Amino acid sequence: MSGLSAPAPIRTIAPAPGDDYVPGVCNIGPWEIRRRRASAIGAFVVAAALLAVLVAIGAPAWIRLALIAPLWGGAISWLQARRHFCVAYALGGMANFGDGAATRRPVVDPAQHAADRRATAHLLRDAFLIAIVPTVLAVLLPV
Repeated sequence: MSGLSAPAPIRTIAPAPGDDYVPGVCNIGPWEIRRRRASAIGAFVVAAALLAVLVAIGAPAWIRLALIAPLWGGAISWLQARRHFCVAYALGGMANFGDGAATRRPVVDPAQHAADRRATAHLLRDAFLIAIVPTVLAVLLPV
């Protein structure tokens, strides 16, 4: 033998029961999904209220561009709930299929973490494309 040994296998943590983690596809469970759905609803309510106020006070059309913030945030939360995928967990190398922060677990495989980061970029892009449509429509509304 030449003294060379086989590389050590990549160590991963065995999934807990109910852990449906799929790299780049699913990193949260029902509890986290409910939280994101509630956040999406809240953000869309804020956007509607902001639009109503801006129209009521006769704000210039360009100021309505501010709607992009709550609309994009709402779209991000909505897509996270819909796709069962959390942007923050993906960027932080985590997954959570339990009820609360104590059930988070790390994603230790670099290839899995990279897949999660790619999915995050796609989700953020998709959310922006969703949010820009009503934002532009709001800007085009007559004062």
